[in-house]
Amino acid sequence: MTAPESSPATTRRAGKVALAVAAAVVILAVDQLTKFWAESTLTDRAPIPVIGDFIRFRLLYNPGAAFSIGENMTWIFAVLAAAAVVVIAVLVSRVRSGAWAITLGLLLGGATTHLLDRLFRAPGFARGHVVDFIDYNNWFVGNVADIALFFGAVLAIVLTLRGIGMDGRKHEA
Repeated sequence: MTAPESSPATTRRAGKVALAVAAAVVILAVDQLTKFWAESTLTDRAPIPVIGDFIRFRLLYNPGAAFSIGENMTWIFAVLAAAAVVVIAVLVSRVRSGAWAITLGLLLGGATTHLLDRLFRAPGFARGHVVDFIDYNNWFVGNVADIALFFGAVLAIVLTLRGIGMDGRKHEA
């Protein structure tokens, strides 16, 4: 009995899915490792200038969303992050474009690592605070996952405006 042959389209899609998953895993690993570094290095320490006061390292635990919005709704952010991970994972399973694979990988990695923070960090399950440590001139404090989410969103906008579908084909408006 011989193994079923896969079509070139199936092989290409599998490669794009693997690319998205690899990007997500890299983001997840880098984000969690840098958070570990931040907690072990920055706890009870004055901010460390990186680029003067414009970029500094300082440790914060954020119960809310961006700019600490919704600090008393941490469990809602856990539910939203879980929903985002599921939706993005479904999209990843359908991707056929390398650019969209990277885009979705950035979004999946960022959303997954935020979900893990919400689920498993103090003060408790589905109420965990996100570890933030990159201070942008006192405008906001973020982390590697935030950077991935930002660039993933920008890439999604660019690809959409250029009419590039997740199948890799250019679609007319």
